[in-house]
Amino acid sequence: MRVIGIDPGLRNLGWGVIEAAGSRLSHVANGVIRSEGDDLAARLLSLYLALTRIVAEHAPDAAAVEQTFVNKDGAGTLKLGQARGIAMLVPAQAGLAVGEYAPNAVKKAVVGVGHAEKGQIAHMVRFQLPGVVLAGPDAADALAIAICHAHHLQSAGRLAAALKGAA
Repeated sequence: MRVIGIDPGLRNLGWGVIEAAGSRLSHVANGVIRSEGDDLAARLLSLYLALTRIVAEHAPDAAAVEQTFVNKDGAGTLKLGQARGIAMLVPAQAGLAVGEYAPNAVKKAVVGVGHAEKGQIAHMVRFQLPGVVLAGPDAADALAIAICHAHHLQSAGRLAAALKGAA
């Protein structure tokens, strides 16, 4: 199963694609989309077009997006929410179900603690995906989101199999 993780951002949107075969994970691609344009609408359009190309090119089977946390800057949070809408829309248009994970849940799944720092996340992503070259911290976060979703899907699959066997 191929999973795309997306770390939404209005200026820099991280993305990462992994392949999950059982409990084995491998890196496919990662990058950062830097939005272009002078106004919000142009930036959102550039994110939409670039992410649409990436989803079409890598043909993931599943998608996951980090949930937005509310910060002190209300206007900034609203703009981030709009970028997150693009991050959810593009995979949905491709027919993918989109998982959503809180930042602490992603950190706990990848690092083992919910309050890990960016450097720890990048280190554990490199550990779980040997040989990966990270395009930056946003791409590392996106790969972490993909890893978290792959673990979640594997657990859900095992649970479904166990329930089916018990019936």
